[in-house]
Amino acid sequence: MTSSRTPPAPDRPLRIVVVNTIVEHGVHGDVALAAQVQRGNALRIGLLESGFDIVASLPADLYLPERIAQLQPDLIIIDAESDARDVLEHIVIATRDERRPIVLFTEDGATASIDAAMAAGVSAYIVAGLQAERILPVLNVALARFRQEEKLRAELSESRHKLLERKVIERAKGLLMTHHGLTEEQAYQRLRSMAMNKKLKLADIAQRILDVEDLLG
Repeated sequence: MTSSRTPPAPDRPLRIVVVNTIVEHGVHGDVALAAQVQRGNALRIGLLESGFDIVASLPADLYLPERIAQLQPDLIIIDAESDARDVLEHIVIATRDERRPIVLFTEDGATASIDAAMAAGVSAYIVAGLQAERILPVLNVALARFRQEEKLRAELSESRHKLLERKVIERAKGLLMTHHGLTEEQAYQRLRSMAMNKKLKLADIAQRILDVEDLLG
């Protein structure tokens, strides 16, 4: 079962972890890698200028899920020059039990890559858009989208839970009707009375009746 993080207090900056797909040392002879380092620097500058708190800049390795669990960031940013499938796999593991908004900055505009990122839970996929002045509005949109998705997810979960409770209550009513010769209304009132006496929810007392029936065979 997954859960989302409680929104941070409005009087403190968002705690952000930046995940990089390269290591800075040894890139001076490679123009493409040096360009990505420059992109990463622009990202950090944009975040700091926008008032965000960068708690760590992490490599996309096998230890990423553990480090994210320790740091407990409010938001994860991925800085990837191109194919980010490997880092997305680590991110999926890291956010499997506790969902967080994720923003991916990349130069990869392939449809397959975008689909894979969205499936992995990325809130915003930004192609060729790593300008410092764009970072704040991009993150605000990503956060708004994440909150909306979490609201819908919670509503769906609540609907499913209520449906399961109704099914349990209906089954318990059926047992009372069969074993005690009650009408449907009488069985429902019997359940209500038992729940009130035990100070339990109707669905909980119904589940107890089903459990006893299972034990007795």
